[in-house]
Amino acid sequence: MQLWVGLGNPGAKYAGNRHNVGFMALDRIAADHGFPAWRSKFQAELSEGRFGSERVALLKPATFMNLSGQSVGEAMRFLKIESTAVTVFHDELDLAPFKLRLKAGGGHAGHNGLRSIHQHLGPHYDRVRIGIGHPGHKDRVSGYVLSDFAKSEGDALDDMLRGISDGAPKLAAGDGPGFLNAVALRVVPAKTAQDTNPTPAPKLAPEGEAAPDTRNPLQKLADRFR
Repeated sequence: MQLWVGLGNPGAKYAGNRHNVGFMALDRIAADHGFPAWRSKFQAELSEGRFGSERVALLKPATFMNLSGQSVGEAMRFLKIESTAVTVFHDELDLAPFKLRLKAGGGHAGHNGLRSIHQHLGPHYDRVRIGIGHPGHKDRVSGYVLSDFAKSEGDALDDMLRGISDGAPKLAAGDGPGFLNAVALRVVPAKTAQDTNPTPAPKLAPEGEAAPDTRNPLQKLADRFR
C-alpha cells in the first residue's frame, strides 16, 4: 500500500495557483487512470485505486497548506504504513518551471506543507518536486506561489501533468527513472522526421570550377538583355 499526497490549498479561489500544482497532479492521475470519485476522509479528499498489483491511495489535504501534516499523519496511521511508503507531490521554487525531480527524505527547505508533514511524519518520505521557478526575490515568494499559472504556461503545464500521469504506473512500481522518462517524453517530445532528416544543403562547385548553370531557357534569354 502506498500513499500519494498532493499539496495545495482547498477551494476554488486557489485552484489555479502555482502552490496547488500537487493537487493538479493527483487530479490528472485519478482522472486518467479511472480512480473512483473523491470522498472526504482524513481531513482530506481521498481516492484509492491500483496500478497493476500496487494499491495506491491519493490524498489531497483539506486543512490548508501549513497544516497538511495533520491529514497525512492521520491517513498513514489508519492505513498502517510507514512514512517511507508516502510520496508527496509539491511545488518547488528551486527548479525551473515544469522540471521534475525525485527526492527521498531530506529537509523541507522552508516549504510550509513539507514543514507540517515533517512535524507529523519526520523526514523519511519521498517527494516529487515540481518546478514552478522563483520570482527573483524572497519578498515576492508568497504572492508568486499564490498566483495562478500564466495563460502562456498552459500548454507546458498540461504537458507536464500528462507526463506525470503517463509515468504514474512506473512510480508505483518503484521505477523512478521510468517515471521521469515518461514526463520528459511529454515535456520534450521526440524530434520530428523533418528535424532528424533535414533538407541537404546545395552542393558547391569545386574550387576553380564554375557552378552548374541551372537557369531555364527563358531566364537565360532575359539575362542576355539585362
